[in-house]
Amino acid sequence: MPARIKLNLLPLPRSLECQRGTFMLPLENSWHAIRINPNAASPPDHPQAYTLAISPKGIEISFREAGGLHAALATLRQLLREYGRRLPCLKIRDWPEFARRGVMLDVSRGRVPRLATLLDLAEKLADFKINELQLYTEHTFAYRKYRSVWQSWGALTAKEIQILDRRCRDLGIDLVPNQNSFGHLRYFLNDPRLKKLGEFSEPYEADTKDFLRRPTTLAPNHPGTLPFLRGLYTELLPNFSSSYFNVGCDETWDLGKGRSKKLCAARGKGRVYLDFLKRIHREVSRRGKTMMFWGDIILKYPQLIRELPKNIVVLNWGYEADHPFDTEAAKFAKAGIPFYVCPGTSTWQTLIGKHDNAMANLCAAAKAGKKHGALGYLITDWGDGGHPQPPAVSWPLLAAGAALAWTAKAPDEKRLLSALNRDVFADATGAIASAAINLGSAHQKLGVKALNETPLGTVIAAHRPQDRELFCRNGLKWFAKIPPIKIRATLCEIEKQRNRLRRAKPQTQAGKILAWELGLAARMAAQSCQFMLWQQAVAAGKTLLAKRLAQDGIRDLRKLERDFKKLWPLRNKATPRHSTPFLRWRMDDYRRGSIG
Repeated sequence: MPARIKLNLLPLPRSLECQRGTFMLPLENSWHAIRINPNAASPPDHPQAYTLAISPKGIEISFREAGGLHAALATLRQLLREYGRRLPCLKIRDWPEFARRGVMLDVSRGRVPRLATLLDLAEKLADFKINELQLYTEHTFAYRKYRSVWQSWGALTAKEIQILDRRCRDLGIDLVPNQNSFGHLRYFLNDPRLKKLGEFSEPYEADTKDFLRRPTTLAPNHPGTLPFLRGLYTELLPNFSSSYFNVGCDETWDLGKGRSKKLCAARGKGRVYLDFLKRIHREVSRRGKTMMFWGDIILKYPQLIRELPKNIVVLNWGYEADHPFDTEAAKFAKAGIPFYVCPGTSTWQTLIGKHDNAMANLCAAAKAGKKHGALGYLITDWGDGGHPQPPAVSWPLLAAGAALAWTAKAPDEKRLLSALNRDVFADATGAIASAAINLGSAHQKLGVKALNETPLGTVIAAHRPQDRELFCRNGLKWFAKIPPIKIRATLCEIEKQRNRLRRAKPQTQAGKILAWELGLAARMAAQSCQFMLWQQAVAAGKTLLAKRLAQDGIRDLRKLERDFKKLWPLRNKATPRHSTPFLRWRMDDYRRGSIG
């Protein structure tokens, strides 16, 4: 390969031959210089394979099916951004490891994106050869009958979904409808008309006694449950062209503890879960869709896996570095049940990420999925705890996951940085991607570990103790476990990356917004450090120091709140009221001198 040719493609092609010479794309009628050969024999024997050849004579794309063409065009777009109209001569033969390569974005915990944000997301994902997108929905589709449930959150309308669906089709992305249908229905079950459908109608104490569980799970034996779901499906599904439908059905915490207690005692909780899952499956099948569902509950009853319908897709999720994907995937493969592996970005309850955990998790999922023949690889990006973290925090993991979904191999950091700065942040300085990746490692300096969180995310975002909420509930306790020297070292690292971010020069409005949002997230993470130092000063009886830290903290939190409100409408619907109430709670703590 000539030394002057430097390719920063993501995912990296499986087969690449570079030759001397360049091809100059004409200024006008550029696409006339591209020859497209469908159903050609030259690509590898894979439905989504393609061959892209660039020579002095022009550009030639060969493919077998539409997926191959979309992948070839994604590679070509990256080359054009890298080289402009003067393209290097080369030949690429490429095909994916996983047939379906998806991203699932949580739109139900506080951050509901505007249509323009989603369209931009779809275009960027297509460039990384993602061919499936899901928007995780609990209550944030604009159901006509339930406006009171979603109006304070913002919601995606039928028209917006239709527009997004059309654009996704053009990009080769399957926009899969997603509506949780068993658990995770807290805000529906708050509605007076629907309370009776839940296992419980009022909050109850969790088994661990340290938080309250709000009713979230439908009672499968209530006669109104299926008619309720039918109503949702009838309104939601016509807006999507996909043949798939994700009905959720994960984390049914309340099942067997309330209205179905006697039924579960008689038949077994696993059997009751499976029977209701099959009833939902029949509803979905009648609408001509293939049902997807999360696999966590059925894995608790492995003897029932073989009874699942064969035309169903299990979404096998897990988010820790050591999640047993290999063991779990083997169970679905043995039963002949199609399945995805579903790792996560580990950005929720972290504010700026936990990238070491996420990369290990993404890699483990790809390895197990390849070994056991997974149908798909779905990267999940959750918003637990109000979803205060912005998309810029997730992009390094989304891009790395896309590479793993294509080749089951993680990209090296240099190539990942180059692709992110070129294709996402539009930043020739490289500062934004570098800051994003380094911020995702800052939590390591604290020297503590916890599931699904870092203190940088949960200290500032902790609920008031009297609320007894699930998410971020450990936040006010971390100060007693972390030495001040480690907190200050972490704070220095965050400030170092903020300084790096100031040197960025994004060339697009989208890149500028991503940089602003990343800077805001870093400032909030820094406030977690400052708050812990204040808590330690209060606990040690250092009154003057505590007073000064409190004054500085209140000033900084006020500015954070103003800036968050200013940035919010650029990319999101409604208001940030569900995402940032904790800024006021921490100000109140400072004023009271209470360390929680």
